[in-house]
Amino acid sequence: MRKQILIVGAGFSGMWAALSAARLADMHPYQTVDITVIAPQPELRVRPRFYESAVQTLVAPLQPLFDATGISFLQGTVTQLQPASKAVMWTDACGEAHSQPYDRLILASGSHVNRSFVAGAHAHAFDLDQLESAAVLEQHLKALAHKEESDARNTVVVCGGGFTGIEMALELPARLREILGRDAKTRVVVVERGPQPGARYSDALRDVIVGASAELGVEWLVNAEVESVDACGITLKGGQRIASQTVIWTVGVQANGLTAQIDAPRDPQGRLHVNSQLQVTGYDDIYATGDVAYAATDDKGHYALMTCQHAILLGKFAGNNAAAGLLGVAPLPYRQENYVTCLDLGAWGAVYTEGWDQQVKLTRAEAKKLKRSITSELIYPPKADKAVAFGIADPLAPFV
Repeated sequence: MRKQILIVGAGFSGMWAALSAARLADMHPYQTVDITVIAPQPELRVRPRFYESAVQTLVAPLQPLFDATGISFLQGTVTQLQPASKAVMWTDACGEAHSQPYDRLILASGSHVNRSFVAGAHAHAFDLDQLESAAVLEQHLKALAHKEESDARNTVVVCGGGFTGIEMALELPARLREILGRDAKTRVVVVERGPQPGARYSDALRDVIVGASAELGVEWLVNAEVESVDACGITLKGGQRIASQTVIWTVGVQANGLTAQIDAPRDPQGRLHVNSQLQVTGYDDIYATGDVAYAATDDKGHYALMTCQHAILLGKFAGNNAAAGLLGVAPLPYRQENYVTCLDLGAWGAVYTEGWDQQVKLTRAEAKKLKRSITSELIYPPKADKAVAFGIADPLAPFV
């Protein structure tokens, strides 16, 4: 009897989960295991690059890769998980509802930015959360050139000083000059809750961020929180007002809401607690991976972050282990001892660090070259060749 591995999501973790599961199944051809992915589009949207321009081009097709590796694809959106009956409900592009059974479920449905806790943020702030919303922001920025010049037009406020906020903010000075003219008096302001720019990072990394920001003219408002957002700008708690026609929201990332449909422990971001095999607590047949998994990366107290670096390897282990459970093969405990960061700092360059203590190894042009290699090559799907794809999909193959 054929067994079914069902994967919800075709992002970094979902794609690699499918390839890893297909790889292990291909190594045991005497047993019949089918791998199916459900997602809105058969494409990988390269979310780590959504702060860049030409955002609509930042996608990679997946159907040829799935065809080459024997992975089935269902185009639609999962609306309901039914663990008791081992099925999911999903709707296709025409809105028709379907039920899809599974023997093993891999939840790789990603995350989203939550703007509901700040008045006006949902209606008036832009974000880089999805391809569509990043494209709306890009069109808005281009349209600023056709608006009457004012301080509000020339000011962009970035809410949040995490990696996404930093990369967006430091990209903006050059982009605004390109749109508004080199002589335009533009202003980019980062609103950060912490006591200093990059407060959550190592001293060495923070110093680089501060220096790059100063050189590019990016301002930081620290110890600051947004009270509300409206069509004319933001109001901070304490009453300070910043007039702006462009407010970009980068904070409040939450796991996809499907995690709430599983009766299992979740962290404050909604991520499901998983064991070393990436099985959801209390469910041997459900695996969580990527941004929906609260997973220990080692035995030193570190947990996977909501980054593609962790999503890729989490996906490989989840897919392998889901297939292993059906094939009678020993699973592989997820481990990701190495942690690196490569942060784009706009026209200044970039910064590359190694280790959880974020030791700075490269800066400026050297780091920028590495950053481009990572985001334009390393994280993209492999070519549609079965042998090549399965070789990279091995969870124990070198990555980062």
